Amino acid sequence: MQKLEDVQIHMSGVNYLIGNEDILNMPEVPFSDEVCKFLNDLSKEILGSKEGRLYPDLSALAFWCRRANIQHLKSLLDNKQYRLGRGLCFHIAPSNIPVNFAFSYVFSLLAGNANIVRLPGKDFPQVKALIEIFKKILEKYPKIKDRTAFVKYNRASDATSVFSKTADVRMLWGGDNTIKALKSCETKPRCIDIAFSDRYSVCIIDGASVLKADEKTIEKLAENFYNDTYLMDQNACSSPQLIYWQNDSEYAREKFWSAVYKTAKEKYNLQDAICVDKYTKLCEDAIDYPEKIKSVKHCGNLLYRSELSAPDKDIENLRGKGGYFYEYSLKDTGELYRMIDEKYQTVTYFGINPEKLVKEICIHKICGIDRIVPVGQAMDIDIIWDGYDLLNQLSRIIDVR
Repeated sequence: MQKLEDVQIHMSGVNYLIGNEDILNMPEVPFSDEVCKFLNDLSKEILGSKEGRLYPDLSALAFWCRRANIQHLKSLLDNKQYRLGRGLCFHIAPSNIPVNFAFSYVFSLLAGNANIVRLPGKDFPQVKALIEIFKKILEKYPKIKDRTAFVKYNRASDATSVFSKTADVRMLWGGDNTIKALKSCETKPRCIDIAFSDRYSVCIIDGASVLKADEKTIEKLAENFYNDTYLMDQNACSSPQLIYWQNDSEYAREKFWSAVYKTAKEKYNLQDAICVDKYTKLCEDAIDYPEKIKSVKHCGNLLYRSELSAPDKDIENLRGKGGYFYEYSLKDTGELYRMIDEKYQTVTYFGINPEKLVKEICIHKICGIDRIVPVGQAMDIDIIWDGYDLLNQLSRIIDVR
């Protein structure tokens, strides 16, 4: 039997890695001094650990949680408004991005909420290391510990349904079918869902800028592109699948892709399963989209490139992994806008003017594209994500007149 909010509810198969069934559902003010200190201690502990030095996503979390960044974010809130967290936030973390659960938790904690976080089912080493660090730091902050639970359970458990009934806000990460199923759960009448479903991301590269760039710049560009893509096997929604070339030239492409291949050869651990999946996807594309695939080039098994002849609004069905990319030569920017729909999330860029791009998106009233960032920042999650201002969504305003 499970006790949540003074209601006895049966729930099976829940493993509490941190916390227990007695979650203190008490809203706090956003950016409380205690939470800010907790996050700074968390940052220091991660950076001082061997895992923090080993895994880039852990060091990225530590860098985000550092005191200077938290104080900067706090300064952006309207201090003339009275705010409290919404209450209890239930998080369903994505299964393919190891440290995403921690960012989801931190965003909600900063907003003033108690939290129940379902961890990824896969046993990522980063998750295991981070859980141990959380345990250590939470012992110094009993009030936060009382408002925190990290759980694991399988799909046969009724835990998702139970937790959903108690939540005041839910952070839902997953594919379209997963989000649809989660939204069918019974929730409180005022429960707010913040859903992060399937999205599609692209990269725009200016060929003329590639030709002008020196060797060091191209090496850095390739490394940044690698971090956006290979680092997560292209599994993240923000990882670009399709490269749009502006001011295209064959020499510019070869200059760029040769540098990417060199970086991947030095850094990427190509697993047999990924290699098979990548080749299978290539064969499926050739069968399913013969009118779209113009040509295919590859550098061993590390890098596949399918050039498209006729991209359209169904292009988001073309998704590679482990170094399989699509590319297309833009005739004009108008062609780009005709293909974009609400599925598009992130545009990474090199050699183009982002201010011009965002102004054109607004002029054309495009439904998609929520982020425009330089190549290398695709994975940099922040409080503005998928078009949501998360701190504002996760807290409530008390209007006083």
